[in-house]
Amino acid sequence: MLSNARHSILRQAKTQFRPSRSITRAQQTLLARLLSTLAILEQKDGKLSHASLNAVTAAQKLGGSITGFLAGSGVKTVAEEAAKVDGLEKILMVDNAAYDKGLPENYAPLLVENIKKGGFTHVIAGHSAFGKNLMPRVAALLDSQQISDIIAIESEDTFVRPIYAGNAILTLQSSDPIKIITIRGTAFPAAPIASNSAPITAGEDPKAPCRTTWVSEDLQTSDRPDLATASRVVSG
Repeated sequence: MLSNARHSILRQAKTQFRPSRSITRAQQTLLARLLSTLAILEQKDGKLSHASLNAVTAAQKLGGSITGFLAGSGVKTVAEEAAKVDGLEKILMVDNAAYDKGLPENYAPLLVENIKKGGFTHVIAGHSAFGKNLMPRVAALLDSQQISDIIAIESEDTFVRPIYAGNAILTLQSSDPIKIITIRGTAFPAAPIASNSAPITAGEDPKAPCRTTWVSEDLQTSDRPDLATASRVVSG
């Protein structure tokens, strides 16, 4: 009920303000209060990923409240670290080993359950392997079009992303009530882990059945920085 009311009021507000194309600061503040973003925080082996911090910075450009989301076994320690990230107002955590590997088959229903309950208008994740694997399924379950790999945010419904292998830049506007977004990490600085103290609460766990089983992974170790988060890339 609260979720439907929030989206209805937001649509009415945008319809009222859009014809003039000149929104006052007071009107911008009103729109921002109606926005609420769920930032998907990726963690592995008890450590918060760099892409998650970039996603928090992107969420701040939208305005409105920002809630971080974590899931996995023993995530309390990571949640306590995430609670210190500037910009986050609350942390939702689900302590369940079933979500350790971020399999979209059960992680997506978990997110959808919490998105609907929280009435979020935007869902943001890094454009990492985790985000690219998970967010399309979340978008499908919510009947929304995913907005991928954005490099700038112009307003709460207008975004900029590269297309044609980066040879063109597209500005798009979405009318979906819930925007499902992945962001390019190098386009947004990492939110600092400082002295914030966001409250940590337990999220909803639907315990959705999963027919996929994690077998193993074979990773190469390297001292080089991750290409997706490197500040400079030299090629040629």
